[in-house]
Amino acid sequence: MSTFPIVPYLNGYWQDAFNLKQHLQQFLEIEPERLDLKFATAVEDLAEIGRRDFNWEDASEFYRDRVGEAYLFELAAWHLSSTDYIGDTLKLIADRAQGRVLDFGGGIGTHAIALGLCPAVTHVTYCDINPINYNFVQHRVRQLGLESKITCCMELDPTETFDTITCFDVMEHLPEPSQQLLHFHKMLKTEGKMITNWYFSKGASQEFPFHLDDPKIIERFFRTLQTNFIEIFHPYFITTRCYQAMIIDL
Repeated sequence: MSTFPIVPYLNGYWQDAFNLKQHLQQFLEIEPERLDLKFATAVEDLAEIGRRDFNWEDASEFYRDRVGEAYLFELAAWHLSSTDYIGDTLKLIADRAQGRVLDFGGGIGTHAIALGLCPAVTHVTYCDINPINYNFVQHRVRQLGLESKITCCMELDPTETFDTITCFDVMEHLPEPSQQLLHFHKMLKTEGKMITNWYFSKGASQEFPFHLDDPKIIERFFRTLQTNFIEIFHPYFITTRCYQAMIIDL
């Protein structure tokens, strides 16, 4: 049980993950029993699609066009079964996020919703290339009355800048994550924060065949991270880290 206090505006996550199951039932028009069955097999169902269809040359197409609803179920099952871990991530968001925020690769919208509820956040841009996730999060935003705070998109304007960028469980899905770090560095305003994590492993049982685990690419990622960002300490016992863009005086 987490010992860190819960800010009141995030209570809805600990109650029902911001109505996640209800939103899924409405969006997919699916019965609760059927939904629970989907959750039970979600990891293996997605892994099977990955073993069959995934390759790094077409990674974007895989996540955009091939995973279908399987990715939705896998993400939802993970969020519903990892309340304390994800909850501490939301507490870190509440501590550090402010101003205009980009939630990059936002999945099922848990973090975007939490950001939308944060008083220090003025606006959230949720971005995800998967059309089912995108439509589902739009549905969730409407159901929660957060349309004025959260905008959904599938493609970013490269000239936009943000006070905070969040990116959770995305880096390991990119063929060259170091390039994404450099894009984030350009998009961050002065003293802006990046809150992110990664999982460069295919899992103990190869349950994540679409995760990056190439040592050279991962080394390049960490060298890019250490060259361009400074880590900001936080007290939560999670893999998520908070960084500030490094400004180099020439």
